[in-house]
Amino acid sequence: MTIAVTGATGSVGGKVLERLGGGAGVRLIGRNAQRLEPLAEHFDSAFAVATYADGPAMTAALDGVRLLFLVSGHESATRREEHRTAVDAARAAGVERIVYLSFLGAAPECTFTFGRDHYFTEQHIRESGLKFTFLQDGWYQSMIPLMADDQGVIRGPAGDGRVSAVAPGDVADAVTAVLTTGNGDHDGVTYRLTGPDAFTLTEAAETITRVTGRSVRFENETLEEAYASRAHYGAPEFEVAGWVTSYAAIAAGELAVVTGDVEALTGRPPQTFADYLYSYT
Repeated sequence: MTIAVTGATGSVGGKVLERLGGGAGVRLIGRNAQRLEPLAEHFDSAFAVATYADGPAMTAALDGVRLLFLVSGHESATRREEHRTAVDAARAAGVERIVYLSFLGAAPECTFTFGRDHYFTEQHIRESGLKFTFLQDGWYQSMIPLMADDQGVIRGPAGDGRVSAVAPGDVADAVTAVLTTGNGDHDGVTYRLTGPDAFTLTEAAETITRVTGRSVRFENETLEEAYASRAHYGAPEFEVAGWVTSYAAIAAGELAVVTGDVEALTGRPPQTFADYLYSYT
């Protein structure tokens, strides 16, 4: 059986590829041939160049593939349409099952605006008639230290809300477990991949300071302040809204859920935020 891995040059997709080990049964799909070719050569795998928005190219790229690991595309104003095209291409190519990396709390009116894209993608996959498994992860633990500015301040409208951030390696292990189990146990199931606990961004900043020695603190913003402080980037309105509402979703309590799904899939507890930091410092 051939497994197609999208996003293989990215963080989670690359980790999944490492765990699968490549080989003739793995096909890499991405937008950039110059990045894909050496990766495919290293893992002795085939590769195909296609964007989610290009239905014919995606259909050709997925020819002969039975199982597709679909990582969500880059944030864009047309991401829902791009995902819809990719799912339709998978069905046209004869793909039997999609394992989709979604987002925790995906819903039509969830606070995090990009999370709504994931909800509509999930719905289209359900309607496609294909077998599916959804893995909803929240914030990555790797993101949090990068949010501190040059002064060591993490700013956003998160308040005292909590986030059950998960290590990217734990997500990759869970994805790999689903991809390599072909007995149908995961069909139609949604897994919520979280860390072992939920913490405030004030607590996250304290943990970063303690583990790394870098002085970091969290500064809460109002929604108005958050939009204003990001205006100088000149990013499109939809993108700024995604940045700001990712914090607001924490304040709303939508990212605080803690589950045992990582351990259920991998057989071991997920990393704590401190353990993740220790492993990368």
